[in-house]
Amino acid sequence: MNFFHFLGRFTLGIEKIAGGLLAIVTVLIVLSSIGRYVFALPVPDAFDISRFLIGAAIMWGFASVGYRGSHIKVDLFVEMMPSRVRRICDFVAWTILWAFAILLFWKMSSRVAGAYASGEATFDLRLPAWPFLALIATGVAVSIITIGARILLIGAGRGGLDPHESADTATIPTRREDV
Repeated sequence: MNFFHFLGRFTLGIEKIAGGLLAIVTVLIVLSSIGRYVFALPVPDAFDISRFLIGAAIMWGFASVGYRGSHIKVDLFVEMMPSRVRRICDFVAWTILWAFAILLFWKMSSRVAGAYASGEATFDLRLPAWPFLALIATGVAVSIITIGARILLIGAGRGGLDPHESADTATIPTRREDV
């Protein structure tokens, strides 16, 4: 299995985790709404659990975007530049994003440690908050890996997302792009 195939499968696994978290949040909110409005009995801690899980789903989705690069970009000026300059701009932008992800992981890790040390818990069921926060921090940690892989691909001349490429073909290079 080559490196690009591994990265594609790894990212697919990340997307499945993010999708599963969103599915759990959706079911939890629907059940809690039905319980609250039909039976006057909401699911305990539905609000706390759903906000933790939506945070985790966002961070795991961020990890997927970190590799695929399939997000909204405003690059009016970059598109008018030669491909070499576009690649340099992509490299700088992804490196800044990578530094942001590292800082975010650092802050999330301290948040997890603080929640663990303080015994922070949910309101109704008194579930400890730190495992949920650790799930969010893990999503950020995985995004550091995926963004780093994207930077390596761009640095090697294989990872740009030009307007004529789709998000899927840009991550699995089939030809060497002009540098």
